[in-house]
Amino acid sequence: MVNSETPKPTSQPTWGVGPYQGDPTKHPDFSKFDPQLLQEGDTRNVVDNYRYWKMEEIVRDLDAKRHPFHVAIENWQHDLNIGSIVRNANAFLASSVHIVGNKRWNKRGAMVTDRYQHVLHHPTIEDFVEWTKTAGEGGKPLPIIAIDNVPGCKQLETTKLPRECILLFGQEGPGLSQPALDASDQVLEISQFGSTRSINASAAAAIAMHTWVMQHVFS
Repeated sequence: MVNSETPKPTSQPTWGVGPYQGDPTKHPDFSKFDPQLLQEGDTRNVVDNYRYWKMEEIVRDLDAKRHPFHVAIENWQHDLNIGSIVRNANAFLASSVHIVGNKRWNKRGAMVTDRYQHVLHHPTIEDFVEWTKTAGEGGKPLPIIAIDNVPGCKQLETTKLPRECILLFGQEGPGLSQPALDASDQVLEISQFGSTRSINASAAAAIAMHTWVMQHVFS
């Protein structure tokens, strides 16, 4: 029997914050705030520092501190992992994400993070490679680092990643195409110790991006 004084369960609070309390004009970030969000609340999937900010102001702030690595994904089979890779790229503050192949991709996995992340399209590997030739700082070439477990590749864990580079990922299952592998400056694999041949593409992307962060942000 439940005691009459036992608190009744309540629904979980809505993600985010409610309408702004107080006078927002006195806040140092007031010019960046969205009037509608101030009035209705902000339930977007953003860190607290960006609560109530206009979307374009968030992008502008992120652009001022993005990391100099890019992420590219081959998209020949409408891989459902692409959205999750875009979300990971936002989390690790990649400079931009490049879709190589089909322009259309499933955005559900991105959880709206594609609004804050620059996403570019290249119809073919050849177009993508041509872009990399002058995409580095000062118009220098941007090294292509392919992530795939193919014969002759080296270990990601024992390789120093370039500060400026583009991490290239393939489709779930078949991996990178041969033209993509041929165009890469390095091909690295993520060490595995179980029975499966490969790991999920979005998980591999997250590991590779985190490796770059560990080498260039926390080293």
